[in-house]
Amino acid sequence: MAKISELIKIRVPLGNQEIELQQIDHAEGGMGLLRIRIRENRRFTIFDIDPATAQQWATAMQSWADSQKQPA
Repeated sequence: MAKISELIKIRVPLGNQEIELQQIDHAEGGMGLLRIRIRENRRFTIFDIDPATAQQWATAMQSWADSQKQPA
């Protein structure tokens, strides 16, 4: 049985999607995974990703967010 720990829950203002990030730890050991659950009304999309993939995704998202900042 896997232990699931909630990390964060985010409500997207446009589209009203709900995004949850969860830590997945398997009782048998092995690599921990990051679960990304996106809820749109009654539909769920779920990704379980490894640390290397999470790092690439995070870097790409941070680069994009930084490029969208308005000058002060």
